[in-house]
Amino acid sequence: MATASNTPQRIVIIGATSGIAEHCARLWAQQGASHLVLVARNQEKLTLIEQDLRVRNPALQIRCQTGNFTDPVSIQQLVDSIANEACPDIVLIAHGTLPDQSQCQQDLAANADALVINGLSPVWFAEAFVTRMVAAGRGTVAVIGSVAGDRGRKSNYVYGAAKGLVTRYVQGLQHRLAGSPVNVVLVKPGPTDTAMTAHLKHQGAKLASVEEVANRIVQAIQNGKATAYAPAKWALIMMIIRHLPRFIFNHMDI
Repeated sequence: MATASNTPQRIVIIGATSGIAEHCARLWAQQGASHLVLVARNQEKLTLIEQDLRVRNPALQIRCQTGNFTDPVSIQQLVDSIANEACPDIVLIAHGTLPDQSQCQQDLAANADALVINGLSPVWFAEAFVTRMVAAGRGTVAVIGSVAGDRGRKSNYVYGAAKGLVTRYVQGLQHRLAGSPVNVVLVKPGPTDTAMTAHLKHQGAKLASVEEVANRIVQAIQNGKATAYAPAKWALIMMIIRHLPRFIFNHMDI
């Protein structure tokens, strides 16, 4: 774990009210980051997180902002308002929802909403921040994808398709920026114990602790990893799932 002396000073978190993002913010606050910009859609939840972080690090300067996460013009304006003040050292893009697969199959409006907020919105934020970082000649953008994006499965293929889009987009950004001072990190969490997955926990699913996943994300950003599965075991699990022959895969209830 990095010490406070080499912790980047200005960190932006998009989707700061997500459980994973909140715990990443706590880690950075404890490490001594001086500036956090917290961006979310729910002001009430954002205020509670801000209050918690101020207790953990009274010297921390925190700016909170809400915005429209589904309109590209609004996203560009939001990014510009943040970067015009100062180009961030780190941006963590962490927002998303876990849609009901059955509803998305029957309701194309719900389907579209799920694809936009989980797929298009994160990459719009990433592109906008990368543009500003390239101009500044520095910075790291970390985008939270999901193991669900590694192979389409009947239980969550709408969500998986959105996260598959994130994976391919981030890979393209990484290729474009190879050798440059701007770094892009793709994080692929497995099922994690947050409010978003509460229904899975009630169904008996084994979920990783949010603290473990957040720690993995912060370390991956500090180490400049291109791709980080969280927990690390998911790299092996998803490699197996990706390479299963179709005639075997089609008989699996996953």
